[in-house]
Amino acid sequence: MNKAAAMLLGAATWMGVAQAQELPAPAPAPAPVSDAAKAQEERIRKLEEEVQALKAQGATKPEPVQLGGAGGAAAKALNPDISLNGDFLGAMGRNEVRPVPGLEMHEAELGIQSVIDPYSRGDVFLSFSDGGVSVEEAFVTLTALPGEFVAKIGKMRADFGKVNTTHNHALAWTDRPLVTENLMGGEDGIDDMGISVSRILPAPGDLFLEATGQVFRGESEGLFKASRKNDLSYVGHLRGYEDLTENTNLELGYSYAQGHNELGHDFLTKLSGVDFSLRWKPLRRSIYNSLLWRSEFIWSRRDQLLGPQRAFGWYSSLDYRMDQRWTVGARFDWSERATASNQLDRGASALLTYWMSEFSQVRGQYRFTRYDGRQDASELRLQLIFVMGAHGAHPF
Repeated sequence: MNKAAAMLLGAATWMGVAQAQELPAPAPAPAPVSDAAKAQEERIRKLEEEVQALKAQGATKPEPVQLGGAGGAAAKALNPDISLNGDFLGAMGRNEVRPVPGLEMHEAELGIQSVIDPYSRGDVFLSFSDGGVSVEEAFVTLTALPGEFVAKIGKMRADFGKVNTTHNHALAWTDRPLVTENLMGGEDGIDDMGISVSRILPAPGDLFLEATGQVFRGESEGLFKASRKNDLSYVGHLRGYEDLTENTNLELGYSYAQGHNELGHDFLTKLSGVDFSLRWKPLRRSIYNSLLWRSEFIWSRRDQLLGPQRAFGWYSSLDYRMDQRWTVGARFDWSERATASNQLDRGASALLTYWMSEFSQVRGQYRFTRYDGRQDASELRLQLIFVMGAHGAHPF
């Protein structure tokens, strides 16, 4: 090897040593992961997944529970609405034809109402009075029938006119009109075991039209009497409702009823009636001002031993709510008697009602009646009404 080659070899050797000194030392090999560490990592991963799932559920709104249109009642886990209505009466004056006690618990009505399932609801009303306890109404309403029909099965007030369907505590007066006493069998009217089927009918414009057909057992005290099992009574009702203006609406109705009377299977009593209600209530002003004018006209044809007996009667009432507390009203009565010829009763009433709240009211009614054109009765009747619990709305 010559001198130049030796010098080149030495330089190369010196540069390699220098580069080797500048390179970092290799990292040590990682230690193997133990099985216990792997299991711990897997548990942490699963916990993180569960936390994310819970957060996602909390962000999603739960679906509202609905039970056949029960609305807020669904949250009560099917507990029924229970209410108690009190109706206490006092009377001063003289009435020798139809006297009433000076003080009486006219009625305490216990109401139990609830949705049964998505297809039906139940209503039970028990009446407590000085005369004892009775079932005023107890029926099941089937709301999901084919063809948009609605059916009721049980004991119920017949859908005849307006007064017959109204419970005592919901009346605008302390009593019922003379036409109810003379032609409809008294305070209970047509109230019997039966089946009712109704349907909303197609109608032009904004007209609401409803037809109802009912079949009853044929037992309504003072009006219908079933001598045989097939002596049924029948009721039909057609009503129409329409808004005339934003503040005014009109309701018209026609009713028909037929059943056997106490003289036997071959003797029928037939009733027909027309009712109208005109309501005014300004929606954009005071919420308490309102006016209701209501009238009913009833014709009776009753088979008797000497031939059919015909009678006619009507009432007309006007009620004006002045403000939150006070309501004034008047009613006129005119009615013949169903079982006697040429006997006519007439009367007039003036009323004043003080609303302590929407759940209690005090009413005074002065009533003058002339029975059969000869016997006069002049009375001042006082009434206290209160409502406890959740009581469903009455028919409008």
